[in-house]
Order: sequence, then C-alpha cells, then structure tokens
Amino acid sequence: MQDPLSAVETAVLDSKLSQSASLNLRSWLTEDRYRGYRDAVVEHIESEQWQKLDDVFWTIIPFGTGGRRGRMYPIGSNAINDRTIGESAQGLANYVLEYAKDHRDLSCAIAYDTRHKSRHFTELCAGIMVAAGFKVYLLDDYRATPQLSFAVRLKQCDCGIMVTASHNPPSDNAVKVYWSSGAQVLPPHDKAIIDKVMSCQEIHGTPFEQAVASGRIEVVTAEVDAAYLDAAAKQAFSGPRDAKILYTPLHGVGAEAVLPLLKRDGFAEVELYGPHAEKSGDFPNVPGHVSNPENVAVFEKPIEHAKSVGADLVLATDPDCDRLGVAAPITRDPSGDWRTFNGNQISSMLAEYVLSRRAAAGTLSANHYVVKTLVTTELMRRIAEHHAVRCVGDLLVGFKYIAEVIDREGPDEFVFGAEESHGYLVGQYCRDKDGAVACMLMSELAAELKSKNKSMHQYLNDLYRKHGYHKETLINLMMEGSEGMAAMQRLMTAFRQSPPKALAGISVAQIRDYGSQTLTKVATGQKDSMEGPQGDMIILDLADEGNYVAVRPSGTEPKIKLYVFTRLSPAQSSDLAEAEVALTRRLESIESDMRSFAKQNR
Repeated sequence: MQDPLSAVETAVLDSKLSQSASLNLRSWLTEDRYRGYRDAVVEHIESEQWQKLDDVFWTIIPFGTGGRRGRMYPIGSNAINDRTIGESAQGLANYVLEYAKDHRDLSCAIAYDTRHKSRHFTELCAGIMVAAGFKVYLLDDYRATPQLSFAVRLKQCDCGIMVTASHNPPSDNAVKVYWSSGAQVLPPHDKAIIDKVMSCQEIHGTPFEQAVASGRIEVVTAEVDAAYLDAAAKQAFSGPRDAKILYTPLHGVGAEAVLPLLKRDGFAEVELYGPHAEKSGDFPNVPGHVSNPENVAVFEKPIEHAKSVGADLVLATDPDCDRLGVAAPITRDPSGDWRTFNGNQISSMLAEYVLSRRAAAGTLSANHYVVKTLVTTELMRRIAEHHAVRCVGDLLVGFKYIAEVIDREGPDEFVFGAEESHGYLVGQYCRDKDGAVACMLMSELAAELKSKNKSMHQYLNDLYRKHGYHKETLINLMMEGSEGMAAMQRLMTAFRQSPPKALAGISVAQIRDYGSQTLTKVATGQKDSMEGPQGDMIILDLADEGNYVAVRPSGTEPKIKLYVFTRLSPAQSSDLAEAEVALTRRLESIESDMRSFAKQNR
C-alpha cells in the first residue's frame, strides 16, 4: 500500500486532493473493514482520478432529516454504495439489538422504489437484518414510503427501512430508517444509530435467496396492499365525485397506491398520464430528470394534456409517493390558463377542507389539533384558530417531528399535519406523509368545488381574503464539496453574529436562534432564553408582523435554505391583485438583500 499512500500525500501537496479526503482514503486503503474495495480505490489512484476521489472521500456521508442520502458511486465514504448502505443497516440492527436487550423476536419491514439499485440495496439490507437475527417483512415490488410506514405498524416491527432518495436526481439513492412507531427515527435513537453506523467495523449478511427459503424474509406485499387500502380509504369524506383527474407518478411508485385509492373513493374519471407512467430511475420524460412535484416545470406537459381532455385537476407525486404537487385551472374553464400551487398553499387548502368537513360533521373540539413545522405557512395556524382547534407549529424541519407530536399529543385528537415541502397526513394509519391520501383529499375538494362552480384558485383566494394574503418563497444557496461545507458554516455564523439590520426596507426586529435557543432583540441587543426545539435554524422576524425569514442548512443536500414569509392583513388584502403585486415586490427585495448578505459572508 505504500505507493498508493505516497501518491495520495503527493496529491494533497499538489492541491489535487483535500486533506479530509486523504484521511478517509487512508482508512479505505489500510483498514481491514474496507478490504473488498481496496483494488477499486487503488485503480482510481493509479489513474489519477483526483477530482472524483475528492468528491467521494472528502467527508463521511451523514444522516440528515431524511436518512442517509447522496450520489451513488461504487467506492467512497461520501457516496451511496454497498459499504455505506451496509453500514446503515448494520448500525440500525446493532442499535435495536442493544436497545431491545431481551433479544425477543425482532422484525424489520423493508420496501423500495424505482431508483437505480434500489432492489440491490434492498436485498443487501434484508440480508444484514436477517444475519443480525431479525425477521424481515418485505414489500417485494415498487411501493410508496407511506406504505412502508404503515407496514411497520401493521406487522408491529421494531424498525423499518425504505430504500429511496425521494425526489433527488437519478444519480442518487438512500435509505430512510424508521422506528417501531412507523415514523423516521427521532432523538435519542437517531444519534445512537448514527454512532453505531459510524463505528461499524464488520458487516454481516445472509444471502438473500437463502433467507427467503428459510422463511426469515417473508413477502407481505399483497397483505400490506389490502390493509393499507382499507385504512387509507377510511380517511375519505362523503360528497360529490364528479371530477376528471389527471395523475402523474413522475416515473415513480405512486400508481400502485393512488389509482386503487381514488377508485375505492368513487372517482371514475382518473387518467394515468402516459409519458410519466414508466417506472424508471432515469425519470426520462421529466424536465431535468428530477421528479420533484415542487418544480413547476414537471407540470408543463401534463397541463397541456389536461387542457386537451378537459380535466379538472392535475396531481403529481414524487418517486416514492410521499409528496404531492397540484395544478388546476384558474377559473372553471379547463381550456383556460392553469397554475400550480406551492406546498404552503396546498397545506392551507387541505387544512381548510379537512377542518370544515370535520366541523360540519360535529367531530371537532378544542382538544383537536393540526401540526406544522416552523417553515410552513402561518396561514395554517390562522385557519386552525378560525375553527377553534389547536395548532402545534414550533417544530424543526422533518415530518418525523410531526409524527412525534401525533404520539405525544394523542392520535385520537390529531386532524391534519403538513409541511411546506409538499407533505401531508390525516388519520392514524401511518406516521409519515402520504401522497396517495393527499391525492384523494384534493380530488374530493376539486369535486366539491366543481359542484359549486368554483375553481380551486378561487377557493384559495377566499382564504386569503378571510385571513390575510400570505406569500412565501424558498431560496436555495448551493454550496457543494468541502469548500461548500465551510462556506455554509461561515454563513450560518454570520447570521448568528452579525445578521442584516433590515430586509426590503423593513427592520429586523428580533432573531430566533434555535441552535442556542436564544431570542435577541436587534434594537437593544437583549438576549433571552427561548422555548422550542433545538436545531441548526435561525429565524429573522421583521418589524411588520407575519413577515420573517427562516435560515437552515439542508439535511439532505449541500445547500442552505432560506424560507421567506410575507403577509398582509385582511384589511390590506381586499384587492388581491394589488396584494399580489405588493408581496411579490417584497419577496423579490428580500431575496435580493439575502443573496447580497450571503455573497458577502460565505
């Protein structure tokens, strides 16, 4: 190994390789646990692929808000490959074994989506869990993430693994790790599992076919499908079903959940959009090959088709069908102009729909509650207050925190949960966002509005008039590689220590720092302790109430996210066209100020 190690040292001296990458490379070249990858690493060194080696070795791929996610490459501590996926499964198994202590009959549910190597990683994870003594319940076909959450609860598993990278590019894959509640792992389990993953030396696996033959892997696809459909259909409300729906799974798994559910709910006119129907990890017919329903571009072609067939609504779910995107005609004329909704708008419309239907049925009380994250629109809170129910909204980003509230506050009183990144949930059947049930509820709303000759956009405008015009945007500051990580840390420090004094000409009144849990009054510099969750996020509250910016590093991608929230009072929102212009200008000005601040401090 001396020659490859010397070459690595020389590459660092020649500035072809970062110091952190060289340290991780040394481990993969010298430590016995990486012996199976040594030849490939040496081959890369001999062919002087320094940029690639730096990319895949400069850090150790972390666990974020959605598990361990990243770009696939056969080698590397900062890539998704057999080693990093294997460490994840082995670390999970080791922790559950230690946590259970009595080593009773342990079990794990596993599912996967249409991404490249998802089935391969599924077999790898299943074999590792079996070797550790677990019974594995396998959804052995492409299935949605909420169906995995449901399966964990149905089969009373100790944990679960979903192999998916959600809406990331085709180059990526990941594992999402679930606890016995059916929610993604929370503190203290998440940190403890990470410790086990990071300290993993040996990975032990049982050959997949052998584990199936022995009964240690049991295929439960049909059982879970039937039970999930029954449970999901119970979340429906009665009412009109005369709506023509165009649905696109964006080349993912959603058709297996959405289409049966809409049929069960009585929707007869549901069309699967053909160009996106193929199950493919390349996402071939989606702009940029990124199947993200937050991206307006993915709706362009489906909207064209919807106009031609007179559809009332276009629904899109991401590859693992836990997120929902929506587009609808601005008026009741399907041949006219269409517009998409962002996650905050969908959250607000679904909250109003579910709460109003529950209120009409007499099944709401002051003990009932809705749940949202800190970066989800406050319009949801105002809607909840209008219906005299609680809103739990001081949560960090991640649907697992919404799931935690459901179990803490009581599932019987839970009404609706949402996050701005297009995740929604009702009911008690699972503990993760569910794109299929969200499709069902949105279709019901479309049919109800059609029966009243009202468009979905008019419905949203009614909410703005009642509660004030709300407008939000998300700014992504990409910071890739080792230099990007350092830039992210510098920028977060700048926001904490020397934040901007004003944005869009409005004074910054206070800074909420969820890392140190302190609230700072900008005018006086007075610092007070602050209740709430602890995490790496800062909120800049402007002097104009309802206007603020939340800043946080992404838990799944190399970027800082800036969530910008603006609002006008109901009195200022009587003319929605004027309100739209005013807040659009305000958002543009805030974005300009924030980008300038970031450029100066990154």
